[in-house]
Amino acid sequence: METKKRSNFSSKFGFVMAAAASAVGLGNLWRFPYLAARYGGGIFLFVYICLAATFGFAMLIAEIGIGRKTKLSAIAAYKSLDKRFAICGWLGLIIPAMITPYYSVIGGWVVKYIEVYLTGQGHAAADDAFFGSTIGATVSPIVYFLIFLGATFIIVLLGVEKGIEKASSILMPVLIVLSIGIAIYSITRPGALDGVKYYMLPDFSQLSPKTFFGALGQLFYSLSLAMGIMVTYGSYMRKEDNLESSAIQIAFFDSLIAFLAGMMIVPAIYVFSGGNTDKMNQGAGLMFVTLPKVFDTFKGGHIIGLLFFVLVFFAAVTSSISLLEAMVSNIMDVTGWSRKKSTVLMTVFCAIVGIPCSLGFGAWSGVTILGYDILDFLDFISNSVLMPILAFLTCLFVGWFLKPEAIIEEARLDGNKFRGANYFRFLIKYICPIGVLLIIGMTIAQKMGMLTI
Repeated sequence: METKKRSNFSSKFGFVMAAAASAVGLGNLWRFPYLAARYGGGIFLFVYICLAATFGFAMLIAEIGIGRKTKLSAIAAYKSLDKRFAICGWLGLIIPAMITPYYSVIGGWVVKYIEVYLTGQGHAAADDAFFGSTIGATVSPIVYFLIFLGATFIIVLLGVEKGIEKASSILMPVLIVLSIGIAIYSITRPGALDGVKYYMLPDFSQLSPKTFFGALGQLFYSLSLAMGIMVTYGSYMRKEDNLESSAIQIAFFDSLIAFLAGMMIVPAIYVFSGGNTDKMNQGAGLMFVTLPKVFDTFKGGHIIGLLFFVLVFFAAVTSSISLLEAMVSNIMDVTGWSRKKSTVLMTVFCAIVGIPCSLGFGAWSGVTILGYDILDFLDFISNSVLMPILAFLTCLFVGWFLKPEAIIEEARLDGNKFRGANYFRFLIKYICPIGVLLIIGMTIAQKMGMLTI
């Protein structure tokens, strides 16, 4: 079943910017820095880059190749290639349907902090109780959540070329410029050089299985893999564009922003904490609690705080666009509905699910599912359970059933070269499945109390 009038990105640049913008999100801007601090700084960075050049490269080629080969989004794409793997396509709808609502709630928090810095309340944001009272309110977090979701809705509603491609082609370069500017500001603060050394210079004595697991998990989370997104974006990719070089560029831009995020945050925390990297291990608290304190101590820090949260907003909204588009594209392909109808339906769904996620820190703070609040439950099931399962099934499918040659052939259309064909074949058949199984095993061991990461 192939859509007769399939939308396309107008250029390779547009595709790369959109796919890279999808990959660059909140995971790059707070998760990467605190994992780098926890797992040895430079050695974590080194392992991450190695994994991006192997696991990341192969998975990007596989998923983009499936989308471009079929010109369909995940559900229809997997079903058309092998009905036995149709479950992969449905997971490619279920996963973004679980992530988009709570991701947009966090995006709403970012919108709130932009308002805070715009209205000169940066000093108030540095107070320990500010973040908790902000997300614990009943009405305002929902309002900011709906503002963020509304921005995502408008861009997706405009379509592939006029909405997603145009927005990504503008926001991604701006995001890179802002990242470089804030990173330069951070590393030029007095005392920041020690933080730069810790972050940049690998200490191989700190290399451990935990470093590998942490870097692999982050890469998996960061590159928009196993969410149906790259299959969907691949379906919009022109046949004449080089698939191999596009995948390399996507991984490069994603890794660049992750690297710059670490350069923005690690030296700044070093200055603030006197070299105590334990202050990095805070998840969302790092961005919304610790960094406002850091900005408050720097000269001109309130301006930097505003620019930082604008940067975070750009990163978050480009990722939420891709998540919503993966859902919309699946619905359009399966039902034949229009983009408008599909986008409205999926946005309403995200609003309905997102409101309880937002209330989980306030009016519904006592409501839990298997011991998790609503937001954390959706995050755990999507990221730690379903995404690894989908990634493993994709490796199994491409490596052993569809066969790597089908993707290699797709990559070589219109005379394009695929210099890494043998490399891709080996990775997707052997290395990637093992890597994903390690992630699954790590998750099970953690839940059983056998492993602490």
